[in-house]
Order: sequence, then structure tokens, then C-alpha cells
Amino acid sequence: MEKIKAFIERGGDGRYSVYVDLDDNSLNYGIHGEGYTVSEAVEDFREGYLEMKESYERDGKHFVEADFEFVYDTASFLKYYTMYFSLAGLSRMTGIHQGQLSHYVTGRRNPSNKTIQRIDHSVHTFAARLSRAQLA
Repeated sequence: MEKIKAFIERGGDGRYSVYVDLDDNSLNYGIHGEGYTVSEAVEDFREGYLEMKESYERDGKHFVEADFEFVYDTASFLKYYTMYFSLAGLSRMTGIHQGQLSHYVTGRRNPSNKTIQRIDHSVHTFAARLSRAQLA
């Protein structure tokens, strides 16, 4: 079974999209999902996958099974997760100015690959520390 990245992006209309990169030739089909929330978009994507599989089987075509890894573009990640933590907190976590993070959320600026890696590393480090925390 192929491990395929499915990209989550937030559009200018506020809706989320989930899609696979059609330039990646691992799959012999394209798939897309949409929704007002990330959960809705992922669910729509999964339903589309199952419908595509049924269609291929019905037509006697070979269907490439896939295990999807959902990844966010930076702006969509920041926009979605700011309901759980603030940009001020993320700024303290990453060392990136809050105003700069705000530019990424609104799409006025795009982070460099180095900045994306810095955010990714900082968030994962924080999540690991948080997962080890115990309450009494």
C-alpha cells in the first residue's frame, strides 16, 4: 500500500480543501475533498477515495490502494490551530515575531522553507513535551 501525502489548504473563501499532488505518479487517479472545517474536508476526501475505489472495481480497473498522510500548508495550519493556541504563544514557542506569523495566516507573506521547518520542529517539540506532562 502506497503512503501518499494529502495536502490540506484553506482557500480565500474560508473553506478547506484536501488533495493529492497530481504530479506524484504513485496513484492512478486524482482525489479531492472540501469542507467548511478540516474535519469536513478530510471526511469528504475519504468518501471520494472510497467512491473512486468502487468505481475502479466496478469498471475492472486496477486501483492503487493508499494510506494517506495529511499535511498542512503553513497558513492553513496556523489558521486552523489558532483556535487552540494563540499566535503570541506560537511566537514564544518558535522565536518568530507574532506579526510575521500573522502575515503567514492571512497569506500576505509566505514563509521560507527554513521558517516552515522551524515552525514544524518547534510545534513537534512542544507536542512531545506536552504529551509527557502529567497532572495530579
